[in-house]
Amino acid sequence: MLPRVADSLSFLYLDMVRVVQDDTGVCAQIQIDAQRTDLVYIPTAALSCLLLGPGVSITTPALNTLARHGTSVISVGSGGVRAYAGILPDSLTTHWLEQQVTCWSDSERRLDVAVRMYRMRFQDADLPEAVTLDQLRGLEGQRMKALYKILAQQHGIGRFRRNYHPDQWESQDPVNLALSAASACLYGIVHAALLALGLSPALGFVHTGKQHSFVYDIADLYKAETTLPLAFALHNSDNPEQEARRRFREDLRLLKLLPRIVRDVQSLLTPSSTDATDEDEPQEKRDVQLVHLWDPKAGALPAGVNYAARGE
Repeated sequence: MLPRVADSLSFLYLDMVRVVQDDTGVCAQIQIDAQRTDLVYIPTAALSCLLLGPGVSITTPALNTLARHGTSVISVGSGGVRAYAGILPDSLTTHWLEQQVTCWSDSERRLDVAVRMYRMRFQDADLPEAVTLDQLRGLEGQRMKALYKILAQQHGIGRFRRNYHPDQWESQDPVNLALSAASACLYGIVHAALLALGLSPALGFVHTGKQHSFVYDIADLYKAETTLPLAFALHNSDNPEQEARRRFREDLRLLKLLPRIVRDVQSLLTPSSTDATDEDEPQEKRDVQLVHLWDPKAGALPAGVNYAARGE
């Protein structure tokens, strides 16, 4: 039985090192000077995800050990602020991916997840009993517009409008620049967490049509308390993008965002009637089962069984 994501050392970020396998285990070689090299051993069996930043090289034996211990390996940007690609271990359970697909493919359950996302973002929300997705979008837009107005008044910057124009990047105001940079950091962190859980970043419940649709869904849960206040606080910054990335990375140590992402995602993908009541004990499949065969009537059937006689 492998450690739970919530119990393990969830993520380890490395940069400017060489990851190798020696007789003892997987270690990171840190070059101190031209003659000296220090070794830091990585607890692969108790690690959910290894984030490889710029300047990292890794050997095939080290990758094999990480895969054998069920550790996801993700290539990320500096500070872990963007996720570029991921290598998932074969032993990673598909329990949460199946939960995601089940909720996503059923229109009623998909709407239920969207409603619960909205309530998670706005805990004082008073929604109609039969709310539609169009109504949710409208209510969310009103809430965000009001939040922009409050933050703009607090920082004395007048009227603010969210704009994102990649082709006119340099002409944008500092708040929009900082918000775009901080959001990119948040997307990378959420992306890494979803990959570590074995989920599909493409199957979103509110957003759709992009490979990162579910990333945008989950990231929206935390923007009001993370990226938005930070961006408005940098309205006078000379370099809002760099400052946003640096300060957001520092704030993550206080926010402890990664355990929250794991807990919130698992709660959203669990049917409402079976939600966990203890926030410190998210419902997570502890056992990693062997591969099974699917049957439309009987469900999962054991593999490695000769069904020839039964099929006659």
